[in-house]
Amino acid sequence: MTDKIISTPHNLQVLYEDNHLIIVNKRPGDIVQGDKTGDVPLSEVVKEYIKIKYNKPGKVYLGVVHRLDRPTSGIVVFAKTSKALPRLNKLFKEKDAKKTYWAIVKNPPPKQEDTLVHFMKRNPKQNKSYAHIKEVPDSKKAILEYHILKSLNNYFLLEIDLHTGRHHQIRSQLSAIGCPIKGDLKYGFDRSNKDGSIHLHARKLVLEHPVKKEKLEITAPPPQNPIWDACS
Repeated sequence: MTDKIISTPHNLQVLYEDNHLIIVNKRPGDIVQGDKTGDVPLSEVVKEYIKIKYNKPGKVYLGVVHRLDRPTSGIVVFAKTSKALPRLNKLFKEKDAKKTYWAIVKNPPPKQEDTLVHFMKRNPKQNKSYAHIKEVPDSKKAILEYHILKSLNNYFLLEIDLHTGRHHQIRSQLSAIGCPIKGDLKYGFDRSNKDGSIHLHARKLVLEHPVKKEKLEITAPPPQNPIWDACS
Protein backbone atom coordinates (compact mmCIF):
# COMPACT_ATOMS: atom_id res chain seq x y z
CA MET A 1 0.00 0.00 0.00
CA THR A 2 1.07 3.59 -0.58
CA ASP A 3 -0.04 5.83 2.22
CA LYS A 4 -1.42 9.30 1.86
CA ILE A 5 1.20 11.91 2.71
CA ILE A 6 0.40 14.31 5.52
CA SER A 7 2.33 17.58 5.58
CA THR A 8 2.75 19.21 8.98
CA PRO A 9 3.59 22.80 10.00
CA HIS A 10 7.27 21.71 10.14
CA ASN A 11 7.08 20.61 6.49
CA LEU A 12 7.34 17.07 7.87
CA GLN A 13 5.97 14.58 5.37
CA VAL A 14 4.38 11.70 7.27
CA LEU A 15 4.05 8.61 5.08
CA TYR A 16 2.64 6.26 7.73
CA GLU A 17 1.81 6.50 11.41
CA ASP A 18 0.14 4.39 14.08
CA ASN A 19 0.61 3.83 17.81
CA HIS A 20 3.87 1.92 17.31
CA LEU A 21 5.83 3.64 14.56
CA ILE A 22 6.03 6.69 12.35
CA ILE A 23 7.56 6.75 8.87
CA VAL A 24 8.53 10.07 7.30
CA ASN A 25 9.96 11.36 4.03
CA LYS A 26 13.27 13.04 4.87
CA ARG A 27 14.24 16.14 2.93
CA PRO A 28 17.80 16.42 1.64
CA GLY A 29 19.84 18.42 4.14
CA ASP A 30 18.03 17.12 7.22
CA ILE A 31 20.06 15.12 9.72
CA VAL A 32 18.31 12.13 11.31
CA GLN A 33 20.05 12.38 14.69
CA GLY A 34 21.90 15.22 16.41
CA ASP A 35 25.57 15.66 15.56
CA LYS A 36 28.43 18.10 16.12
CA THR A 37 26.83 20.69 13.82
CA GLY A 38 24.21 21.41 16.46
CA ASP A 39 21.50 21.57 13.76
CA VAL A 40 18.01 20.49 14.79
CA PRO A 41 17.72 16.80 13.82
CA LEU A 42 14.72 15.15 12.20
CA SER A 43 14.20 13.07 15.35
CA GLU A 44 13.48 16.26 17.35
CA VAL A 45 11.12 17.56 14.65
CA VAL A 46 9.18 14.29 14.79
CA LYS A 47 9.05 14.43 18.60
CA GLU A 48 7.62 17.94 18.48
CA TYR A 49 5.08 16.87 15.86
CA ILE A 50 3.91 14.01 18.12
CA LYS A 51 3.84 16.24 21.19
CA ILE A 52 1.65 18.83 19.45
CA LYS A 53 -0.60 16.39 17.60
CA TYR A 54 -1.45 14.32 20.67
CA ASN A 55 -1.06 17.12 23.25
CA LYS A 56 1.47 15.03 25.16
CA PRO A 57 2.83 16.39 28.45
CA GLY A 58 6.51 15.83 29.26
CA LYS A 59 9.04 14.05 27.07
CA VAL A 60 8.03 12.14 23.95
CA TYR A 61 9.56 8.69 23.39
CA LEU A 62 11.06 8.20 19.94
CA GLY A 63 13.52 5.50 18.88
CA VAL A 64 15.84 6.01 15.91
CA VAL A 65 15.85 2.77 13.89
CA HIS A 66 18.21 3.69 11.01
CA ARG A 67 19.71 6.73 9.30
CA LEU A 68 20.11 8.28 5.87
CA ASP A 69 23.06 10.41 4.81
CA ARG A 70 22.41 14.12 5.23
CA PRO A 71 22.32 15.00 1.49
CA THR A 72 20.01 12.03 0.75
CA SER A 73 16.21 12.11 0.81
CA GLY A 74 13.51 9.53 1.44
CA ILE A 75 12.07 7.04 3.88
CA VAL A 76 13.09 7.09 7.55
CA VAL A 77 11.46 4.91 10.21
CA PHE A 78 11.12 5.84 13.90
CA ALA A 79 9.71 3.75 16.75
CA LYS A 80 7.07 5.39 18.95
CA THR A 81 7.23 2.76 21.70
CA SER A 82 9.96 0.88 23.54
CA LYS A 83 8.21 -2.34 22.48
CA ALA A 84 8.49 -1.54 18.77
CA LEU A 85 12.12 -0.32 18.78
CA PRO A 86 13.98 -3.63 19.38
CA ARG A 87 11.68 -5.42 16.94
CA LEU A 88 12.33 -2.83 14.24
CA ASN A 89 16.06 -2.92 14.99
CA LYS A 90 15.99 -6.68 14.48
CA LEU A 91 14.12 -6.37 11.16
CA PHE A 92 16.72 -3.96 9.81
CA LYS A 93 19.70 -5.85 11.24
CA GLU A 94 18.54 -9.17 9.80
CA LYS A 95 17.74 -7.57 6.41
CA ASP A 96 14.04 -8.32 6.72
CA ALA A 97 13.29 -4.73 5.72
CA LYS A 98 13.59 -4.51 1.91
CA LYS A 99 14.92 -1.12 0.81
CA THR A 100 14.74 0.26 -2.71
CA TYR A 101 16.49 3.46 -3.76
CA TRP A 102 16.43 5.77 -6.76
CA ALA A 103 19.66 7.38 -7.97
CA ILE A 104 20.29 9.77 -10.83
CA VAL A 105 23.61 9.44 -12.65
CA LYS A 106 25.08 11.19 -15.69
CA ASN A 107 27.14 8.32 -17.10
CA PRO A 108 25.34 5.21 -18.34
CA PRO A 109 26.19 2.08 -16.32
CA PRO A 110 28.15 -0.66 -18.11
CA LYS A 111 25.04 -2.86 -18.18
CA GLN A 112 21.28 -2.29 -18.28
CA GLU A 113 21.07 -4.21 -15.00
CA ASP A 114 23.64 -5.87 -12.78
CA THR A 115 24.55 -7.08 -9.31
CA LEU A 116 27.49 -5.21 -7.81
CA VAL A 117 29.70 -6.93 -5.24
CA HIS A 118 32.48 -4.96 -3.57
CA PHE A 119 34.41 -4.97 -0.32
CA MET A 120 33.91 -1.69 1.49
CA LYS A 121 36.56 -0.11 3.65
CA ARG A 122 35.64 2.95 5.65
CA ASN A 123 37.95 5.89 6.31
CA PRO A 124 36.48 7.66 9.38
CA LYS A 125 38.77 10.70 9.05
CA GLN A 126 37.48 11.38 5.54
CA ASN A 127 33.94 10.14 6.36
CA LYS A 128 34.22 8.14 3.17
CA SER A 129 34.10 4.49 2.13
CA TYR A 130 36.14 2.88 -0.62
CA ALA A 131 34.82 0.02 -2.79
CA HIS A 132 37.40 -2.66 -3.58
CA ILE A 133 36.95 -5.49 -6.08
CA LYS A 134 38.79 -7.94 -3.81
CA GLU A 135 38.71 -8.32 -0.05
CA VAL A 136 41.15 -6.08 1.83
CA PRO A 137 41.89 -5.91 5.58
CA ASP A 138 38.99 -4.55 7.66
CA SER A 139 36.65 -4.50 4.68
CA LYS A 140 33.01 -5.62 4.62
CA LYS A 141 31.18 -7.25 1.73
CA ALA A 142 28.65 -5.00 0.00
CA ILE A 143 25.99 -6.15 -2.47
CA LEU A 144 23.38 -4.25 -4.45
CA GLU A 145 21.34 -4.80 -7.59
CA TYR A 146 20.53 -2.00 -10.02
CA HIS A 147 18.66 -1.55 -13.25
CA ILE A 148 18.11 1.47 -15.47
CA LEU A 149 14.55 2.57 -14.79
CA LYS A 150 14.45 5.54 -17.16
CA SER A 151 16.67 7.45 -19.59
CA LEU A 152 16.33 11.21 -19.15
CA ASN A 153 17.70 13.95 -21.44
CA ASN A 154 21.15 14.08 -19.85
CA TYR A 155 20.87 11.55 -17.04
CA PHE A 156 19.82 8.03 -16.15
CA LEU A 157 17.46 7.02 -13.35
CA LEU A 158 18.61 3.83 -11.60
CA GLU A 159 16.51 1.72 -9.27
CA ILE A 160 18.61 -0.01 -6.64
CA ASP A 161 17.79 -2.90 -4.32
CA LEU A 162 20.12 -2.90 -1.37
CA HIS A 163 21.22 -6.27 0.01
CA THR A 164 23.64 -4.94 2.62
CA GLY A 165 23.73 -1.69 4.53
CA ARG A 166 27.29 -0.40 4.48
CA HIS A 167 28.44 3.17 5.08
CA HIS A 168 27.88 5.23 1.89
CA GLN A 169 27.43 1.94 0.05
CA ILE A 170 25.37 3.06 -2.95
CA ARG A 171 27.40 6.23 -3.41
CA SER A 172 30.70 4.37 -3.34
CA GLN A 173 29.67 1.36 -5.42
CA LEU A 174 28.12 3.45 -8.20
CA SER A 175 31.22 5.64 -8.24
CA ALA A 176 33.36 2.51 -8.55
CA ILE A 177 31.64 1.60 -11.84
CA GLY A 178 32.05 5.14 -13.20
CA CYS A 179 28.56 6.36 -12.30
CA PRO A 180 28.81 8.87 -9.44
CA ILE A 181 25.46 10.21 -8.27
CA LYS A 182 24.45 13.70 -9.45
CA GLY A 183 25.73 16.31 -7.00
CA ASP A 184 27.95 13.90 -5.07
CA LEU A 185 31.33 15.66 -5.14
CA LYS A 186 32.71 13.32 -2.46
CA TYR A 187 32.33 10.34 -4.78
CA GLY A 188 33.44 11.90 -8.04
CA PHE A 189 30.59 13.91 -9.56
CA ASP A 190 31.97 17.02 -11.27
CA ARG A 191 29.80 19.64 -9.56
CA SER A 192 27.57 19.99 -6.54
CA ASN A 193 23.84 20.68 -6.45
CA LYS A 194 23.00 24.24 -5.40
CA ASP A 195 21.18 23.07 -2.26
CA GLY A 196 23.93 20.65 -1.21
CA SER A 197 21.77 17.60 -1.92
CA ILE A 198 22.66 14.55 -3.96
CA HIS A 199 20.20 12.78 -6.24
CA LEU A 200 19.83 9.67 -4.09
CA HIS A 201 16.40 8.89 -2.68
CA ALA A 202 15.17 6.10 -0.39
CA ARG A 203 12.14 5.33 -2.53
CA LYS A 204 10.44 2.24 -1.13
CA LEU A 205 10.40 0.12 2.01
CA VAL A 206 8.70 -3.24 2.52
CA LEU A 207 8.64 -4.78 5.99
CA GLU A 208 6.47 -6.65 8.45
CA HIS A 209 4.83 -4.43 11.04
CA PRO A 210 6.72 -5.07 14.31
CA VAL A 211 3.53 -5.50 16.37
CA LYS A 212 0.61 -6.11 14.00
CA LYS A 213 2.67 -8.54 11.87
CA GLU A 214 1.05 -7.29 8.69
CA LYS A 215 2.98 -6.29 5.55
CA LEU A 216 3.78 -2.62 5.19
CA GLU A 217 4.77 -1.24 1.79
CA ILE A 218 5.71 2.42 1.87
CA THR A 219 6.64 4.62 -1.11
CA ALA A 220 8.09 8.13 -0.84
CA PRO A 221 7.89 10.73 -3.62
CA PRO A 222 11.27 12.29 -4.45
CA PRO A 223 11.98 15.98 -3.81
CA GLN A 224 10.45 18.47 -6.19
CA ASN A 225 12.97 19.73 -8.72
CA PRO A 226 13.11 19.57 -12.52
CA ILE A 227 15.26 16.43 -12.74
CA TRP A 228 13.33 14.43 -10.14
CA ASP A 229 10.07 15.68 -11.69
CA ALA A 230 11.17 14.20 -15.03
CA CYS A 231 11.34 10.77 -13.39
CA SER A 232 7.62 10.55 -12.72
